[in-house]
Amino acid sequence: MKILAIGAHPDDLEINCYGTLAKFAARGDKVGVCVVSNGNLGHEEIAPDDLARIRLEEAKNAADIIGAEFFFAGADDLHVDPQNEKVILELARIIRGFAPDLVITHSDRDYHSDHNETYRSVFRASFAASVGHFDPDCPDPPAPSAPIYMMDNLTGVGFIPTEYVDITDYIDIKLRALACHKSQTQWMLDHDGIDFLDMAKTCSKARGYQCGVKYAEGFRPDVNYARMSASRLLP
Repeated sequence: MKILAIGAHPDDLEINCYGTLAKFAARGDKVGVCVVSNGNLGHEEIAPDDLARIRLEEAKNAADIIGAEFFFAGADDLHVDPQNEKVILELARIIRGFAPDLVITHSDRDYHSDHNETYRSVFRASFAASVGHFDPDCPDPPAPSAPIYMMDNLTGVGFIPTEYVDITDYIDIKLRALACHKSQTQWMLDHDGIDFLDMAKTCSKARGYQCGVKYAEGFRPDVNYARMSASRLLP
């Protein structure tokens, strides 16, 4: 299988689905991770242009840990918008080039507008990727609309999973990938008193309690025509 995970900011995927992505990669699947926004507003002291470079490099290092291919869709923080034609075109090209069997992204209801709009952007771009005349200059053929699975919200607020993935054997690599985001983990600890690594581990443990394993991640399929599969797609 080919799995493409698309997150709003650097570190979103690491928090919510990197255990699952690591599990996919370990069984030999091709995994791609795409960041829609560069995270340039995620710090009060580091200037946006500098922070964007730092955070994208951190995200690339995290992808390398699980052996995933890394992509960036070109948006700035708080400018993720399904009507941003440049970003939708880039997302659609990434999807056409990767041709995923499964797309994982944010839920359509989350605390951050960039998360919500990433879901809507992915929904639009993944359909656009199946329409050749949307981007006739793209060198890759159209990609069929893939099933979309929505990953957990931050700390699980308002999100009720319908499927779980046992990541007990992958919790350490998930945390190693998240630890690559030093610009965020240290800032959040110093500024807000939030330990991102502990938070991610605790949330994975809570989802594990819900499904009878030590650590898990929760998902919900996007129930729409032509987006469903009769087979289980999660590992």
